[in-house]
Amino acid sequence: MEFPLPRQYFYKEIYQPEEQIDLAKAALYIAQEEYPNLDPDEYLGALDTMADEVKERLPSQRYPLRVIQTINQYLYDDLGFSGNKDDYYDPRNSFLNDVIERRTGIPITLSLVYLEIAKRVDFPMVGIGMPGHFLIKPDFEDAGIYVDAFSRGETLFEQDCQERLSQLYQQPVELKPSFLEPVSNRRFLSRMLMNLKLIYLNRNQLDKALAVVERILLLFPGTPMELRDRGLLYYQMGEWTLASQDLETYLVRVPNAEDASTIRKLLDQIGNG
Repeated sequence: MEFPLPRQYFYKEIYQPEEQIDLAKAALYIAQEEYPNLDPDEYLGALDTMADEVKERLPSQRYPLRVIQTINQYLYDDLGFSGNKDDYYDPRNSFLNDVIERRTGIPITLSLVYLEIAKRVDFPMVGIGMPGHFLIKPDFEDAGIYVDAFSRGETLFEQDCQERLSQLYQQPVELKPSFLEPVSNRRFLSRMLMNLKLIYLNRNQLDKALAVVERILLLFPGTPMELRDRGLLYYQMGEWTLASQDLETYLVRVPNAEDASTIRKLLDQIGNG
């Protein structure tokens, strides 16, 4: 299959050793499929400029909380970045170029802007893939603090994360240690794409949902759930042969899946069609 040029760039970026993947570049290649004329260098330059502005404001004593405070003041007070609570499921919230231009986004994309600025001022941070809400934290041992880029860079401690989780699910939820583990670059990009996938599925934009699933499968080839979802999308789009291939592969990989009987019925329908 011949990939569109932005996907080729995305593929090239993610097929490097984990630590060499440039998250901002990969995110811009995701956006480039939506905006073919997008120039990634323009937005990488914008991040460089933001970081230069922050550097000028940093105190001589770079204590973590003071660095975070400086970034927060610049991003949220000076530039007016904010979490898009009014239109959370607007796909533009998932495209880094739009987030930089519109100065609004969802937790993971605002976290990405924050991470990229922090990286450029030599204050490394990592993404934390807490269920339902993405956070970031300074990347050094026993930091003990987390930053919510969606809520104006609010500083959280572990107990705050527990409360935030229970608020999100509207019931007490146990905060497992794995919830606060740093995510890999590939997992970060996969979570961005999962957000887009759900948005497009809810809007019944099947072709765009399919393009997203294909990029998730570039990150994690052979993932059974994504093969199933791609097969279901092909089915809805009338691509029977391709649908059969993916759905049959899914059943081979997960023969006892909860939805196995439903998938077999679909395959029977395709076979009898």
